[in-house]
Amino acid sequence: MLKINLEKKHEISPYIYMQFLEPLSSADPSVDIAWDYINDCWKPMLLEKLTELNPTMIRFGGCFASYYHWKEGVGPREKRPWMLNLHWDGAYSNQVGTDELVDLCRHTNAEPLVVVNTESDGRMEWAYPKPGMDRFGTSEEAAEWIDYCNNPDNKLRKSHGIDKPYNIKWWQIGNETNYGYVPTYYGKDRMTDRTLCHGYNLDKAAEVTYRFAKEMHKADPSVNLIAWGDPKNKETENWATKMCETSGEYISHVAFHHHFGSGLPDSPLRGTDYRNDPDLTWHHLLNACHSLDEKLTMLKEDIKPYGKRLAMTEGHFGVPGRNRNEVLSTWGAGVAYARLLNVIERHTDVLDIATMADFFGNRWQVNAIMLYTQGDTRNAYLQPVGRVMSLFRHHIGKYALDVDFGEGIDATASLSADGKKVYVHMANLNRTLAKNVEIKIDGKEIKKITAYEVACDSTTEITNLNPDVFNPVTSEIKGNTYTIGAAGVSALEIEID
Repeated sequence: MLKINLEKKHEISPYIYMQFLEPLSSADPSVDIAWDYINDCWKPMLLEKLTELNPTMIRFGGCFASYYHWKEGVGPREKRPWMLNLHWDGAYSNQVGTDELVDLCRHTNAEPLVVVNTESDGRMEWAYPKPGMDRFGTSEEAAEWIDYCNNPDNKLRKSHGIDKPYNIKWWQIGNETNYGYVPTYYGKDRMTDRTLCHGYNLDKAAEVTYRFAKEMHKADPSVNLIAWGDPKNKETENWATKMCETSGEYISHVAFHHHFGSGLPDSPLRGTDYRNDPDLTWHHLLNACHSLDEKLTMLKEDIKPYGKRLAMTEGHFGVPGRNRNEVLSTWGAGVAYARLLNVIERHTDVLDIATMADFFGNRWQVNAIMLYTQGDTRNAYLQPVGRVMSLFRHHIGKYALDVDFGEGIDATASLSADGKKVYVHMANLNRTLAKNVEIKIDGKEIKKITAYEVACDSTTEITNLNPDVFNPVTSEIKGNTYTIGAAGVSALEIEID
């Protein structure tokens, strides 16, 4: 039985299906794989899948932002300098910068979210990687970027032939500032090791965040500023609370990331172990949602006294294995991600921005879109996480609703703006058996149910040889009983009288 209460709880932010764009260089070609260097534009194979995914926000930054100078990525492309991609190895061409980001966003009417270089997040190995190289980002540089983007009279932007401002309203200060391990380079031989380096401590990070927020707010008081406040070190330092206390007059949101495993001991989500016991793998995949729920619950308590909102600006499985583990190409991972997206939807009373993927590339299994190199004519495709994000993104209402669901399924519900349609996001928690679900909506008569469903064997893996294997199937349901397939994920559109 699925019982839905039609009382509106709160509005659901459109940005809970954000995508995260970061030049990943040698790790995963990412930006370079999608840029047509001959025709100076985004490749059609990306734009085709981008329309299908239809993200509502695109974030530009990540660790890359900690050594990025934005002026190197604006103006004539032929004059833009190459830069070392310190965290991801290799070099970056800067052919994709501010204008190209905005152009990509315009293809799906997405909002850009930009991460600024916040004094290299205290990591001096990135700020000054070798003599004569300065990658340190200042508050003045961040404010100048906002002025370049949003000031109608900015002279530099106009000199680049761009008359109208971009009006970028979302900016993030700090990225994984309290995360511990960063690359350290030693002497002229540039031997690389991974050495513990905490960067700025909490007090210093709070002071820097306040200074950046003040300067950026001065450049454009209408922007939304997001401060880094992940609770990773909460046992000794509460970053979310500190940022609210010190920069609360300027910031609107607190950012955090969530990279997770199953949350259970002896996980088979490792290497190729996931192929040995499908039932055990299924159990571990579907348990992953609990850690996100716990983290969001904790963060909500931290920011509650200050009236701030939350932004999960990165999120995905973090499990060891080839290309971040090929278990993430299985449909079992798709069902796990459906549960995670339902957790996100349940927390939209405070959570405004969220993602569960790293957008696109040609290697990493955490990508939403998998692309191919120029010489490969095979089609791009959506990974399981991208397929579920697309499915839920296209079928969701404006208002969150309470839903009571029985054992064996996971579900959320929302209501359209006009109150005439209910949307349900559902996952079948049984990997081998279909389940009949009777639906009741506050005594309302159900006029019509349209189901958009993906149901596959949980061990099925998507590759370039079967790029359509997880495409949803559309069906019309008679009456008020819906049968969701084994290991099924569905979005229901229910018309009510």
